[in-house]
Formats: sequence, C-alpha cells, structure tokens
Amino acid sequence: MQTDNLLQQINFIKEIDKVKYIQRKTKLFNSDRNENDAEHSWHLAMMTIVLAEHSDVPIDILKVMKMVLIHDIVEIDAGDTFIYDTVKNHSNTDEERIAANRIFGMLPKEQANEFISIWEEFESGETNEAKFAKTMDRFEPLLQNVSNNGGTWKEFDVPYNKVYEKKKAIKDGSGLIWNYAENLINESVEKGILKK
Repeated sequence: MQTDNLLQQINFIKEIDKVKYIQRKTKLFNSDRNENDAEHSWHLAMMTIVLAEHSDVPIDILKVMKMVLIHDIVEIDAGDTFIYDTVKNHSNTDEERIAANRIFGMLPKEQANEFISIWEEFESGETNEAKFAKTMDRFEPLLQNVSNNGGTWKEFDVPYNKVYEKKKAIKDGSGLIWNYAENLINESVEKGILKK
C-alpha cells in the first residue's frame, strides 16, 4: 500500500511539472518576460508568509499556502484564463472541474480528496483562508503591472473600472493591503499608466 501511494504521488509530482510551462499574461517585475504559473504560485506562497500578519482575521497560514500553491494546477488541462478576458469568464469552469478531478485524482484517494477540497474552498472564496489567498492572487499582478508601467493593462487596453472591479476582492482578506492597492490603482491613473 505504501509503495502504491508513493508511485501515485511521484506520478502526480511529474505531472504538475507542466505548471512551469503555463504562461500567464502578466510579466515579471520590471521585466518583459511573462511569468509562468509555477512562478506565480511560488510568489503567492512567499507573499502569504510575509504578509499574513495583515489579514483582517486570524488565518491558518499553512492552509492558505496550500491554496495558493495548488489553485492553478488545473490550468495544466484547462489553460490560463486572463482575468480581464472579454470572452471567457474568469471563474470556476467545467474545464477546471474536470481538470481538478483528473490531476488531483492521480493522488491516493485521501490526498486527492484533500486537494480537491482545498481547490474548491479557494474557488468559492468564502472562508477566511480563501479570502486571504485571493487577496494574494489579486495583489501580485497589481504590483507587477505597476512595476511595468501598466503592463497588461496597457497591452490589452484594460480600463480603470475593470481593474478596480477585479482588484477590490483584495479588501475581503485585508483592509490594510486593500488601502495600499487602491492607492496604487489611483496613482496609476494619475501617472497615465491606467485609463479612467
């Protein structure tokens, strides 16, 4: 049984290496190179450790880290949907559900169930941990776009109201981080790197 579990886990580990090949629209800080999903997830995990004290309520940091590390694994099959996509909605899709069942289903049953449950909790965004994980997920690209003089906002002609609408989820996990983020958004308009 232990050997079977180990083989399943190793196969899963090999499969998730594909996350490194999924290109996001956002670029690395002060760079013209696109970030990949693995880099994004690692950065969110580090942000969680560093910024957890700014959560509005006590959170289970390990659970948040699990969420941010696994939330985009489904994109191996479903692909990355740009948050400002005008055709496809950036929310839990049937493709992502099928992907979650297939990829996490490679793990031993108990572990597969845990990962699917954590992924679902992140997607629903209702628990304190999910709210903070989403705060991290929305905050990182904001910082990247500001560092790149508008980045994807300019590249894809994303207006202020769309940015504000998507980014205001930050406040659900941290009022302090939201205040900082809101100031960055407004400063971006003043600097002309985000159109109002």
